[in-house]
Amino acid sequence: MADRKVLPYGSWPSPISVDMAVSSALAMREPRFDGHDLYWTEGRPQERGRQVIVRWNERDGAVDVTPPDFNARTMAHEYGGGQYAVADGTVYFANLPDGRIYRQPRDAAPVALTAAGPYRYGDLTYDRARNRLLCVREDMARVLAAGADAHTAGADGRVPEPEDALVAIDPASGATTVLAQGYDFYNTPRPSPDGSRLAWLSWRHPNMPWDSTELWVAQLDAAGLPVDPQLVAGGPDESVIQPEWAPDGSLVFTSDRSAWWNLYRWNEGAVQPIAPMEAEFCGPPWVFGLSWYGIADDGTIVAMVRRAGTDELWRLTVSGAATRLDVPFANIGQVQVSGRRVAFEAAGPSEPLSVALLDLDSGEWRILRQSFELSVDPAYVSVPEEITFPTSDGDVAHAWYYPPTNPEAAGPPDARPPLVLFNHGGPTSLSPATLDLGKQFFTSRGFAVVDVNYRGSNGYGREYMRKLYGTWGIYDVADCINAARYLAQRGDVDPARMAIRGGSAGGYTALCALAFHDVFAAGASYFGVGDIEALALETHKFESRYMDQLVGPYPEAVALYHERSPIYHVDGFTKPLLVLQGRDDMVVREPQSEQIVAALKERRIPHAYLAFEGEGHGFRQAANIRRSLEAEASFYAQVFDFTLADDFAPLKVEFLA
Repeated sequence: MADRKVLPYGSWPSPISVDMAVSSALAMREPRFDGHDLYWTEGRPQERGRQVIVRWNERDGAVDVTPPDFNARTMAHEYGGGQYAVADGTVYFANLPDGRIYRQPRDAAPVALTAAGPYRYGDLTYDRARNRLLCVREDMARVLAAGADAHTAGADGRVPEPEDALVAIDPASGATTVLAQGYDFYNTPRPSPDGSRLAWLSWRHPNMPWDSTELWVAQLDAAGLPVDPQLVAGGPDESVIQPEWAPDGSLVFTSDRSAWWNLYRWNEGAVQPIAPMEAEFCGPPWVFGLSWYGIADDGTIVAMVRRAGTDELWRLTVSGAATRLDVPFANIGQVQVSGRRVAFEAAGPSEPLSVALLDLDSGEWRILRQSFELSVDPAYVSVPEEITFPTSDGDVAHAWYYPPTNPEAAGPPDARPPLVLFNHGGPTSLSPATLDLGKQFFTSRGFAVVDVNYRGSNGYGREYMRKLYGTWGIYDVADCINAARYLAQRGDVDPARMAIRGGSAGGYTALCALAFHDVFAAGASYFGVGDIEALALETHKFESRYMDQLVGPYPEAVALYHERSPIYHVDGFTKPLLVLQGRDDMVVREPQSEQIVAALKERRIPHAYLAFEGEGHGFRQAANIRRSLEAEASFYAQVFDFTLADDFAPLKVEFLA
């Protein structure tokens, strides 16, 4: 401590720059094996958020596959995912600018496979036995025929909805055959290795896929069409996720029938659990293409197991023996198995998001690609503390607390640091304890950070996740308030300088905390929901009925929608607020943020507003991510009255005394 300079909290010089935090936003997803090659996707802020397919092998290392003029991304179900498949060196991918699927032979240019049309494709899977591409197709024709875009309410007050279908696409001609339709949503087409059967998931409004799904299996006729589909699992109050065929012809899947997402095996009409645990073997499928386990050629299952929000990697043999694999990561996802190799996404409190490869025989693992390299002394990294704290109605909630950390600076002995409370979106998502330079940007400057897994988060069992049903805007807000109070009472943070921030549903929680309570002294809303009635009426199909669960059926519960929407309670806003919005956001549309800002201006509440061209729901472009982070730090410095060590672009905060 004697060698550390005493400086006001928040004003500490830090080597963790804005550019470092932006570069750490590289998103690596969806590893896929193809022979000796391993593929994955990278979402690159420095390329204006373009998504690129990367191929890796021992000889060549990592090589970009997607040419610069293409963006391997889909907007199917609005959040996309499952945008590519690969077979024998040929990559098939959905291209964001035109929505078409392209075929790209190895080391060749992409060629359009599907015709131009009102379609969006997701969950691409290659059926090797029948030499065809399977996927979910979202048909926008009905929306366009109504004379509206995908997010404008029609005469009935609701947005016209696209139509889902499960389709097969000929990889040579692009000819498309519908395999299943009639449900509101489809997911995870899985052909059996011998090509005789097809499994898939489907569900209907008002359910989300973590509420209720149905697992179907059908025989395939000579033309590859499903015959006499059989309901295998799922239905009311059961969520089935990620079916996969095992080498013995059985079908493995996850189900929450035990109140935990556990693995099960279906074989000739009988369903048996596999290594039951009070833990989660998957998470909520907000996007296509997610994979939480894989099956080796001998039937061994390698699976992520999530306990209390922390992940482990397990091996489950056919005989039933279950052993934990020794890997040093707290967050694991996108597990893929080929032969004796396991690829997965990995991250931890001191480990950046990476693509990892594990040898099942030796147990040895290695990192193939990291989202960033930590180029500063690890002494600047704040290691999180897991906290469980009391909250409303006799419950407890969970969070990760990151104390201010800087080996060169210390706060005054009679002061406590300001707090920035992060709360995730979803709201069924999870905040893991992983190395996030966005958080370290704050902690290394003398802020305390707490990242809250409020009631409604996944990773703690179905009961915990469903506690938010009917209580959105109540329980999530209470948990954030009680996390902040818990830290203030412990003496970790300054109770007069606590800020709350969040994006999307997390932005809604932040807005509710500021409109309905007087605990936080400031806030930042990233494309936050201000009007949940507008969300019910104008948002996209995938979550257009999600509010039925979180709030109540619409329009029967319209009074409750108004009661819990901050936009109807602007007189409650008395503390400074930073509002950030993407102009192309089709989930939370720009008018919601503009209404909040207009109310702040009318009431002369200190605020700042930044709206970014070319950004949707979640910022992807490096320049905009950089400006957002600079603006947020500058905002807190101004409202909490300290001077940043950084020379950031000025942020004008209106009506700040």
